[in-house]
Amino acid sequence: MRRRNIFRTGAVYAASAWVLVQVATQTAPFLHIAEWIVRWLILAAIVGLPVWIVFAWFCELTPQGLKLGSEVDPSESIARRTGQKLDRWIIAILALAVVLLLTNQLVRQKNASLATDSKASAVFIPAQSIAVLPLMNESGDPRDRYFSDGLSEELIAALTQIHDLKVIGRNSSFQFRDSQQTDNAGIGRKLGVATLVEGTARKQGDRVRIVVGLIHAADGTSLWSQTFDRELKDIFAVQSDIASSVAAALKVTFLGRPSQARDNPPGGNVAAYNAYLQGKFQEARVTPEGYGKAIEFYDQAIRLDPQYAVAYARQSLTWTNYAVEMLGGAEAQEAYTKARAAAEQALSLNPELALAHAARGWLLSYTSFDHTISLAEFHRAVELEPNDSEMKNDLATELAVLGQLDEAARLTREALATDPLHGGWYGNLAAYLSALGRLEEAEPAIQKAIALQPGGAFYHRQLAIIQIQRGEKEAALRSANLEPDPTWKINALALAYDANGDRAKSDVQLQILVEQQANEMAVQIAQIYAARKEPEKMFEWLERAWNQHDTGITLLLYDPFMLAYRNDVRFTTLCRNAGLTAAN
Repeated sequence: MRRRNIFRTGAVYAASAWVLVQVATQTAPFLHIAEWIVRWLILAAIVGLPVWIVFAWFCELTPQGLKLGSEVDPSESIARRTGQKLDRWIIAILALAVVLLLTNQLVRQKNASLATDSKASAVFIPAQSIAVLPLMNESGDPRDRYFSDGLSEELIAALTQIHDLKVIGRNSSFQFRDSQQTDNAGIGRKLGVATLVEGTARKQGDRVRIVVGLIHAADGTSLWSQTFDRELKDIFAVQSDIASSVAAALKVTFLGRPSQARDNPPGGNVAAYNAYLQGKFQEARVTPEGYGKAIEFYDQAIRLDPQYAVAYARQSLTWTNYAVEMLGGAEAQEAYTKARAAAEQALSLNPELALAHAARGWLLSYTSFDHTISLAEFHRAVELEPNDSEMKNDLATELAVLGQLDEAARLTREALATDPLHGGWYGNLAAYLSALGRLEEAEPAIQKAIALQPGGAFYHRQLAIIQIQRGEKEAALRSANLEPDPTWKINALALAYDANGDRAKSDVQLQILVEQQANEMAVQIAQIYAARKEPEKMFEWLERAWNQHDTGITLLLYDPFMLAYRNDVRFTTLCRNAGLTAAN
């Protein structure tokens, strides 16, 4: 057997077959080779071993080729030389086998590491977490949707009073009202919650019928369900009962009494509450018509219950937003005056109302020259409503105005933890991180905003700014061209063309902005000059912005282009005059 090299040929076959099988099993998934082919290959290798040994027993390799062993004269046999060649083959194949073994081990370790990293990076979903999906309006009249929306919001507000319960905010949970996504597991993953509240609301005459259920998001099983048939006059008791029932089903406890709903009128006037809910519904439309109708409904609620502090607070916010977003000149100043009166009345009626402090904070932020006062109002609002993501975002925004960007970014992330689908807040976060120079974090934040709201104004502009900061000039121009808002697109193109060295095209866009928006976007025009490194022009336009009471002045301390001049005495003087005391 030694003379015929049976052991050597068997070893060569076994090693070669093993290498072939290893290669097949490792490459099959990438080459999309069917598993049955690999199985047949392994079986053929096993069956072939005895055939190979029999073949080696009866045949011998000679200079003239393969011959039967019986035909080879022992004096002419080259079996010794063949054995030496086989030894070299065995060594080479074994070396290849070692390489394959090491490669396989490294791949396994990498896959295991990736699996571990994937698990670690997966969003942790706490057991005590819940989202209230908007209750469906089943009244038969689409105009009654304000009522089902209002009940949903009240339930969200009530559940935030529960100790150690993560409650998703309105903006994120309401995105599933008309969504095509109906699987509870997917909704739970997107919102990062273990439990969902869903149901229906029907308002007919003086009666209401509310069906509420508690769902385990992972598998869609029902944890609790109840129907509430009551008279409309008992709506406040129904709200309390629903919140208490949900808390009992979750086996959690309230920080306070659930009956003390934030938006309920102190006198229990159902008509006032109904008007208030309609006001909130109209305010959420964010249109001139919506703001106008909201103010009228809040007036109606206040007439029905003059002690209705939260109605005054919401009316103040509506007047302020209306002035900032859609009015100018004398009209804006008149709106601010009305906002101030409503905020002061809300605080006089209820000094502990967080929304009233937030309303006063926003008014002061846009009209005062001392932002430390508005900052104090936002701090107080968060103290009163520590679990309210809106209040946290309000405080973060004012901190950014004062240049406290690290804290602003931290608070915005905190707010997003309970309102994870809020595109606007991701946009804010991207702006803060951009000003801090943390571009590796800023770009994913703005990309998230775009993914959540593809048609959102100024998101692509913000992405273009970040790409300019990163030196990605061509990408910045592409992003600028994708900006859906025509005015912000002009601003973005002026910046992007300049970054690409095309001053002529940048000039064209800049001139359009000057001709069309000199009174509304003086700060953004100054920003373009800052990016072009023309400080004299930048300060000329900033002075104009200051003289015409441009609210864009509040962006000074978190615009990456204008911040380059923060040590210029003209910059620090402007910040001091505008109440931006963090300028230094």
